Amino acid sequence: MRLITTAVAAAALLSAVVAANAHDYAVGDLEIGHPWSRATLPNAPVAGGYLTITNTGTAADRLTGGATPAAAAEVQVHEMTMDGDVMKMRQIEGGLEIPAGETVTLAPGGYHLMLTKPVRRLIEGDRVPLTLRFETAGTVEVELVVDKPNARGPEGAGSAGEDHAGHGAMQMK
Repeated sequence: MRLITTAVAAAALLSAVVAANAHDYAVGDLEIGHPWSRATLPNAPVAGGYLTITNTGTAADRLTGGATPAAAAEVQVHEMTMDGDVMKMRQIEGGLEIPAGETVTLAPGGYHLMLTKPVRRLIEGDRVPLTLRFETAGTVEVELVVDKPNARGPEGAGSAGEDHAGHGAMQMK
């Protein structure tokens, strides 16, 4: 009997841990998965936000921006591209299209959220409240889980990669 009780308790604990780490959200026909950011250096001029958005509906929607007053003055939708060996960063005017039936990934080196004029440093382990704004679905509250400064994916899924610390030196289109 004691073994069964221990097994049930372990299963309950494991379920709670999995649920706590899932950090998935939904609004309308959109599913938002694994929002995360990297820890920032002191006085960093920007921070990045990353996640996946799956549109389970029959019509496209657009991610138009967001807000995170606890972390930054503004949240913009950006795209990073390479032109030869020059990295170019630009805000996506009108927002990022999320086609019907598709998943769009915001990740280092591509589409991402740009948190400008930070009001505080992001520290590994932080959970930063973020409101995402969509053209059709409306708004949804999520939490960015702050990972290591060199993370390439949510919750330490990789190592060194694109770093927003040098944003001031990048060519803006």
